[in-house]
Amino acid sequence: MIEPSRDQPHMALALELAVRGLGGVEPNPMVGCVIVAGDRMVGQGWHARFGGSHAEIEALAQAGSAAAGATMYVTLEPCCHHGKTPPCTEAIVRAGIRRVVVAHRDPFPRVDGGGIDQLLAAGVQVDVGLMESASRRLNAPYLKLVRQGRPWINAKWAMTLDGKLAARSGDSRWISGERSRQRVHQLRGRMDAILIGAGTARADDPQLTVRPPGLRTPVRIVLDSRATLATDSHLVQTARETPVLIAAGPEAPRQRCQQLRAAGCEVWIGATEDRNQRLMELLDELGRLRMTHVLVEGGAQVLGSLFDARAIDEVHAFVAAKLIGGRTAPSPVAGCGRQQMQQAVALSEPTIEILDGDVYFRGRLAHDQHPLADGQHGTDPRRS
Repeated sequence: MIEPSRDQPHMALALELAVRGLGGVEPNPMVGCVIVAGDRMVGQGWHARFGGSHAEIEALAQAGSAAAGATMYVTLEPCCHHGKTPPCTEAIVRAGIRRVVVAHRDPFPRVDGGGIDQLLAAGVQVDVGLMESASRRLNAPYLKLVRQGRPWINAKWAMTLDGKLAARSGDSRWISGERSRQRVHQLRGRMDAILIGAGTARADDPQLTVRPPGLRTPVRIVLDSRATLATDSHLVQTARETPVLIAAGPEAPRQRCQQLRAAGCEVWIGATEDRNQRLMELLDELGRLRMTHVLVEGGAQVLGSLFDARAIDEVHAFVAAKLIGGRTAPSPVAGCGRQQMQQAVALSEPTIEILDGDVYFRGRLAHDQHPLADGQHGTDPRRS
């Protein structure tokens, strides 16, 4: 039985440890583990990188013989299958752990209660549900990928105080300050992909790289129905160094697709002519590629399409203390939008940070667009 006053501080520490894996473990979940013998913590660990030891194994190695008869606190159900590493359940039983406290079950089909069952069959006491909500929030991107087969969509933009992405001429360099741009590069460094529309690619000729390099090297994706991206653009010129994916439609001329492929780009051609449907088709494809986090940097039509489709999970907005004005100057999110103010989507538990003269808003969208009910499985990442 869970005793919150005794057990919760240890699980809280396990959750703090789990966060250290952010950007390194995906498409695996972030997992933290603490082992306690009596009133003394004897081991702790976290999953640090994909393919590396799981949190339970790290904690057991630190605990050594002190693990016998101890209690293990782990933020996700221990795995019970062979992947890149052996099952954690076997190591837990061998170490003589007496009790395991689990925040919540792992919905990955090769686990999904099997790890708990194996521990119970070996005579280990298992308690499930301590700080479950916090653990699910931590691993919401992983849970979405497992159950819906799509990556977590992060929408990012920088805008002026009057809500403009650029001046009426299209010029947007630079709206935000140096510290904000540094924060964007840190954000990029834990993404699997950065996505923009063809209009943004033409107007800004961006590099979309991570400077300095981060934990991950994101694929640069351009939504380009007719494969029009110029071969002398920064993206194409660097495609052999940092991957570029052109998401085209069936109307894209074959010659243009061949030219881009010859320059080092990958070209994905969607099956439908409808751009909004094709965007959802692309998200399914990115899920099949086991991408967990995608950063969408514009433009307004792309962000609007995702917003209308209820596909945005998290927002990163940088607001500069500047005014541009202009009826034709673009705003961040286009599309159809909501008809009534009462239909506006609020950010859940937003955070606000001052970065020199800019204000950085971050939060998840509050509408329940990604239910996490048991039994809803999509394309599955391998927790290995």
